[in-house]
Amino acid sequence: MAMLEIRDLNVYYGKIHALKNLSLHVEEGEIVTLIGANGAGKTTLLTSIMHQIPYTGEISFCGKSVTDMDTREIVLLGMTMVPEGRRVFARTSVQDNLLLGSYARKDRNESKKDLNDIYQRFPRLEERKNQLAGTLSGGEQQMLAMARALMCRPRLMLLDEPSMGLSPNLVDKVFDTIREISSQGTTILLVEQNANQALITAQRGYVIETGEIVLTDDASDLLRNPKVKEAYLGG
Repeated sequence: MAMLEIRDLNVYYGKIHALKNLSLHVEEGEIVTLIGANGAGKTTLLTSIMHQIPYTGEISFCGKSVTDMDTREIVLLGMTMVPEGRRVFARTSVQDNLLLGSYARKDRNESKKDLNDIYQRFPRLEERKNQLAGTLSGGEQQMLAMARALMCRPRLMLLDEPSMGLSPNLVDKVFDTIREISSQGTTILLVEQNANQALITAQRGYVIETGEIVLTDDASDLLRNPKVKEAYLGG
């Protein structure tokens, strides 16, 4: 049984058919990436999974249908999303941003332990824990957004363009962090414009064009695929 199973997903924005009978799956423990051009439907897919926009079709998580659940219920099941653009609470401290990530949890002692673990993993965040999140650099804000999602103790994390707008050094740091999160047991569905880094990091990949999955394969094979190279890897 796949951890995440999506079958025949359709999304419309008015008369625009944004996702067209889209199906994919993510197995427990995998990093799966979705690559495609701007406007192909990548973010629409992630926001559909979290039920932030209406859709038709079927989505199940750990064998349970989430099609009729709202976003909060989905988060409580163990799925969370780090949105494009990071969206930290700019006028709130770093620590309060992190604590907001665990707002729905009732295990307060465990939440405190997780906060300490986060600070060990992201020492820069501990150094700046009393600083307003809006004053952090772009890379620090991305780390904060990922750390805040981890405070939910997710089984599955959806990442939307985590490297967008970052310098090459920070991009490497973000992908190192993604691999570390995966190694510690969190399954990841990664949407990423940087197709080369995404495919190096993931085990499997999907290619989406104008709302349809047109290709799926092991990530290493997609890296060698001539069509993928030409369209997304700079030849």
